[in-house]
Amino acid sequence: MEISSQQFKRCDLLKVKGKVDSFTAPDLIKAIEALNNENHFKIILDLSELEYMSSAGFRALLLGLRNCKRFNRGEMVLASVPKKVMDALELTGFKPLFKIFDEITPAVGNF
Repeated sequence: MEISSQQFKRCDLLKVKGKVDSFTAPDLIKAIEALNNENHFKIILDLSELEYMSSAGFRALLLGLRNCKRFNRGEMVLASVPKKVMDALELTGFKPLFKIFDEITPAVGNF
């Protein structure tokens, strides 16, 4: 898994590439927490190049969402979610928890 970040005026973009499983999910958590530690709580996760996400990856998403929304500081949204991951989000019941955008531009405009 590779994670790259890009900072915009009002939010941060984390691009996740590869597979998020029980081995790589802690890296995703660390990337989100690193932004939170710098007082960045408006985060977009670009999942366009994500191949697979396990339950550990979904737990990482929930942890990140919780940290961003705590004390009404911000929000974490998903962009360009692949069909397989979207189906898994629907199956697990996590889809209503996240704002999901088809592309990055509207996600950035959300903030």
